[in-house]
Amino acid sequence: MKDAFTDQLAVVTGAARGIGRAIAERLHQGGARLLLVDCDAEALHDTAQALQSAHEWAIDCAVADLADPAAIQSLAEQIAHRQERVNVLVNNAGIEFELPLEKVTVDVFDRVMAVNLRAPLLLTQALARLFPEEGGTVVNISSIHADHAFPNAIPYACSKAGLVALTRNLALELAPRRIRVNAICPGYIDTPMWDEWLRTASDPDKIEREVAMLHPLGRRGKPEDVASAVAYLASAQSGWVTGTQLVVDGGLTIRAHP
Repeated sequence: MKDAFTDQLAVVTGAARGIGRAIAERLHQGGARLLLVDCDAEALHDTAQALQSAHEWAIDCAVADLADPAAIQSLAEQIAHRQERVNVLVNNAGIEFELPLEKVTVDVFDRVMAVNLRAPLLLTQALARLFPEEGGTVVNISSIHADHAFPNAIPYACSKAGLVALTRNLALELAPRRIRVNAICPGYIDTPMWDEWLRTASDPDKIEREVAMLHPLGRRGKPEDVASAVAYLASAQSGWVTGTQLVVDGGLTIRAHP
């Protein structure tokens, strides 16, 4: 999709690494100007530097904790002050705590919901007025956990299921403004979050093999797989698609049995 996003401003949250970084790179390759948002200043700077060296399009960064509503409002005000128009918003930032039911605390649950669900709502609400009259696109990164239960994932699963519901309702409310809203539900993706979890396993190599075998396509996903789906939903090629969820999981969830 070369030049699909020329002269467009794309805001990508959780952009410092993993899926967010791959999304930013894909949109940048398509000609988009970027505003990258993350709470990790050092990693965010490294990502921006790497992308800027590869392409000439403008890149801005904003360090923000999206669990803080004031940070979201400040971000929107910064964009408005520059008289920018937002064309693409990718709500990718997310956190996860793997805990059994008895160890789920109010603080953990609230933190996960604040970042994974409330932030996409508030950010979309704050930036919707900055979209041009011809509209634009919002892509929310949910998860297969939204529809499929996994052990020790209650806060994360609830937040991602809520994000799918939010996607549908935003799509309905923003349709009169020609803003399309869709969700992507990735499966197991090679990301730093996955690597951190794998390091805690007793036999990482065995788990790697077992997880790969769960996928009919024979491998776990790559961040670039999700980025390609985002590029489609954010582009004019999906101009009559809104309020839907696109599963990107190598066939993992179509299996009747492991």
